[in-house]
Amino acid sequence: MEAMLRPHDLGAAQWYVLHHLVRCGPTPQRDLVAALEVERATLSGIVAALVRKGLVEQVPDRHDQRQKLVRTTEAGRRLWDELPDLAAIHTVAFGGMDPAALTAAVEVLRAATERLEPLTGRS
Repeated sequence: MEAMLRPHDLGAAQWYVLHHLVRCGPTPQRDLVAALEVERATLSGIVAALVRKGLVEQVPDRHDQRQKLVRTTEAGRRLWDELPDLAAIHTVAFGGMDPAALTAAVEVLRAATERLEPLTGRS
């Protein structure tokens, strides 16, 4: 993923923020923390980098001026349209694998994550 995004001066975490904004539209920054499951400080750095690149903008939320709404800019939407289709990663990694084995792996990882979440304070 990093190798595919590097020519576009974009990291994976930045891609995830753009992906969410393109898919879901303008989003309060506090909601991005939960949606992307990252710490608030981490997200602030990611959003700040995207703002410096001119790909997203932060505007005051019209319902609560203390909160920031994050949305893509025209440049961000143009870049998104130019980015490679990352579905190829899925195809290379999982193509030809037994669907039942993939389902079992997802269930095992989900259960392990749920058991660990109380230890991180994210439950």
